[in-house]
Amino acid sequence: MAGNSKRRGATRNPGTKKGAVKGSGGQRRKSLEGKGPTPRAEMRPGHPAQRRAMAAAKAAERRDKKGEGPEIIAGRNPVVEALRADVPGTTLYVALNIEADDRVTEAVRLAADRGISIMEVPRDELDRKTNRAVHQGLGLQVPPFEYAHPDDLLQAARDSGEPPLLVALDGVTDPRNLGAVVRSAAAFGAHGVLLPGRRSAGMTAVAWRTSAGTAAKLPIAVATNLTRQLKSWAGEGLMIAGLDADGSVDIDTMDIATDPLVVVLGSEGRGLSRLVRETCDFTVSIPMAAGVESLNASVAAAVLLAEVARRRRIAGRV
Repeated sequence: MAGNSKRRGATRNPGTKKGAVKGSGGQRRKSLEGKGPTPRAEMRPGHPAQRRAMAAAKAAERRDKKGEGPEIIAGRNPVVEALRADVPGTTLYVALNIEADDRVTEAVRLAADRGISIMEVPRDELDRKTNRAVHQGLGLQVPPFEYAHPDDLLQAARDSGEPPLLVALDGVTDPRNLGAVVRSAAAFGAHGVLLPGRRSAGMTAVAWRTSAGTAAKLPIAVATNLTRQLKSWAGEGLMIAGLDADGSVDIDTMDIATDPLVVVLGSEGRGLSRLVRETCDFTVSIPMAAGVESLNASVAAAVLLAEVARRRRIAGRV
């Protein structure tokens, strides 16, 4: 009988896999069948292009989590103000069939003059892009901000031929305050702004707009450890002055404004952190009328920087 045959190939050894011992069992025919079009390189597992694409996607995800990805300024007035201030937009989104007014016309003209792409999109798509903000049919996409290295700030100050004047922020978390501080720093001759790596606002679209475009002209850096960076600058000969309501020096009697200086501003609520306060060579207070508790961080920065600039101008005339 066939089942009892001892012919080679007719029986399988115990423990071997199932299937025919001899012959292809039709596998050759299956191997000749088409498997569809060849996937793109980015879709092929193990392909270098696929590894690069995955790395780029992960980097974009990290940027999005930190708020460092592209953002969109929404609203007719904000978009026009940003374009007037030369905020580096990449794309102007205009909703289809919107009723154009002077602001829409100006936004389109400014974008065209600066070579910014202009795209008409359905209103629901613009809703999605702006996180359903009140965009009024206009949105301006701005790229992720490119931060400088802390060493670049001091180098830029020294290259200016003037005594270095740097501004460091300790826990300022409101992007509007950050943008206003950047604007004041540029207005009163500071050479750069330093942000801590954690517990701080970043240069988002809101900060860009509040800075009125000055962020494109003033280097802004991020320190991994703010206290360590301040100590490093102190070792380079810069005085570290912290702005504090209970400061040891009154702004009217501050006599080192013409020296290499770092002005440190605390957060909107708690002010300077303990370690940063201990790193400062001295703290400065702004005298105010009775009954006023404190100033907004950006306003206080403007007052102090204006006084430093005034004293430097007077010293330059002597």
